[in-house]
Amino acid sequence: MSGRGGAILSRVYLGAVFLFVFAPIMASFVFSFNSDRFPSIPLGSFTFHWYQKAFSDPDVWEAFATSLKVALSAASLATVIGFCTAYTDFRFGFRFKPAYLALALLPPTIPLVIMGLAMLAWLSNMGLSGTVTAIIISHTVLGAPFAMAVIRLRLSQMDPALEAAAWNLGASEWGAMRHVILPFCAPAIVSALCLTAAVSFDEFAVAWFVSGLNKTVPVMILEILQGNVDPRINAIGTVVFLTSMTLVVLAQVLAMTRSKENSQ
Repeated sequence: MSGRGGAILSRVYLGAVFLFVFAPIMASFVFSFNSDRFPSIPLGSFTFHWYQKAFSDPDVWEAFATSLKVALSAASLATVIGFCTAYTDFRFGFRFKPAYLALALLPPTIPLVIMGLAMLAWLSNMGLSGTVTAIIISHTVLGAPFAMAVIRLRLSQMDPALEAAAWNLGASEWGAMRHVILPFCAPAIVSALCLTAAVSFDEFAVAWFVSGLNKTVPVMILEILQGNVDPRINAIGTVVFLTSMTLVVLAQVLAMTRSKENSQ
């Protein structure tokens, strides 16, 4: 197969993958503006009725407020923990370091149902189950490895001699951290913050186990679905998808900016 043919085949394959992934989401987006109650073809007339109905419900606003509070708190904590873990890997050499890194990156590999049950048992013993704090702790655990991976990649591109040079010029360890490490890592830190916020905002399984009456948006969506076919789901789901995609795209733009700076 010629190089041109291979390139065309790759593009067709990539397009098919994107279609497979995003077609259901686009269908939900289209039906959120459909006047008919049931998703069917041909479509009814264009309407914002389902958005108005969804966002006139105080429970929906409360769920969004809870999700926003959890996402901001969990993302901030996860980014701090991820930075500390990544810097420890960058700065220090010690015995059992591979095991340390494996444990730090372990949470995303655990099935979410098992993670949810474990969090429920642990947080119940601490008297936190059913609180917003429980969701924040759980999402921090899930998000910290993502933050660590992003920041660790950035630190791997840094010359370790820069920090030592700052010390030799009279900077304290905190001064070197403030004036060398943090400015260098700033794009990755903001990228990690956006990515972990998106992970938290979308997460359902663990939140369902530990949230109690403090529903996040994904938990509320499941409860609406268990009752009947409700077109409000398409409207709420579209808002959630656009919010998450905005955060992910922001994170990716920052990562691309970082790579472009490194190549210059």
